[in-house]
Amino acid sequence: MSDASNENADRLGRYLDRLRERVPKVSPDAARDMVGEGALLIDIRESWETVEGTVPDALLIERGMLELDIGRHVPEADRNLILMCAGGDRSAISAAALSDMGYPNVFNLEGGYNAWRARGLPVARAATLDDTARQRYLRHLAITEVGEAGQRKLLDSRVFITGAGGLGSPAALYLAAAGVGHITLVDDDVVERSNLQRQILHSDHLVGHAKTESAAQRLHALNPDIEIHTIDARLNEDNVDELLAGHDVVLDGSDNFPTRYLLNDACIRLGLPLVYGAVLRFVGQVAVFHPSVGNEACYRCLFPEPPLAEDAPNCAEAGVLGVMPGVIGTLQATETLKLLLGIGQPLISRLVHFDALAGTFRTTRLVPDPACPACGPYSKAESTTAG
Repeated sequence: MSDASNENADRLGRYLDRLRERVPKVSPDAARDMVGEGALLIDIRESWETVEGTVPDALLIERGMLELDIGRHVPEADRNLILMCAGGDRSAISAAALSDMGYPNVFNLEGGYNAWRARGLPVARAATLDDTARQRYLRHLAITEVGEAGQRKLLDSRVFITGAGGLGSPAALYLAAAGVGHITLVDDDVVERSNLQRQILHSDHLVGHAKTESAAQRLHALNPDIEIHTIDARLNEDNVDELLAGHDVVLDGSDNFPTRYLLNDACIRLGLPLVYGAVLRFVGQVAVFHPSVGNEACYRCLFPEPPLAEDAPNCAEAGVLGVMPGVIGTLQATETLKLLLGIGQPLISRLVHFDALAGTFRTTRLVPDPACPACGPYSKAESTTAG
């Protein structure tokens, strides 16, 4: 080993020693007792590491997504948290990071999962995919960033999609094909022949039927092994929190400002990431609003007030190129999969604008509005209206 490598190793060792002194550590036996008293054990190992097993009922959040996702999983900052990696070093660094974020009761599992298993404490082996699933998701299994652990994560995920129209159609199809295990689809409209130019979930023989009925048939035909929950209703202030609760990601396939404001405010209250998309004529845009990240823009930061009707005509008035919802809806599905898998760099506080005629993509950084009534420091999202 070179002198530079030795110096780096010594520097890392000293850093870890300081962290170990700073972060309280618990033995596997003590951790088991704390979990029995209500503490939450968080396994921060990579998905490929957990294939061989983990601690029963441990929350799995990969190290790279911990700071982003902790608020969604642990809304009560004063809860006792025990972090676990393979040997105890990565979890010490992570525990210090959570402490800096304002979580006062964070502990490091001494010796990590290796010590837990060596102590003979309970271990849960992750479920494996059956032969049918392996055939269906073979191309996912070949991707290092997904693999079997990632595919199981998708199968355990829950996505809420508003609207079975132009954007919801490609998004729902690709998420179902990808193996998202539970998809909730909300729409109160019926299939019209004018929809078929772009709303590819539906077919001509189902004109006049509820879009949720048409969508359920198509998605079940594509992937019969996942759960499709359809709701033939309109989102409103009375039902939005109840319907969104328990999901991992919300995908906005709506086509009107009141629903977008409604979803934005509900996602802030519930700490859920919102994948936004919109199309008109030859242009479209997509972004991710993630309230659990902190100090990032929300939809109301982008559009504090709805524009005048003449400045924002809908697709029925201005038209839309049929492939445009396919482009943007597929990008929304891509962002959703990235969020569920904890890979890549989601478009958090970034707006991507696609111009089909020019063949160009442009990305704009979104800045949070300190006066935003939904996400600003003095906001009360529960008191905001749908716009």
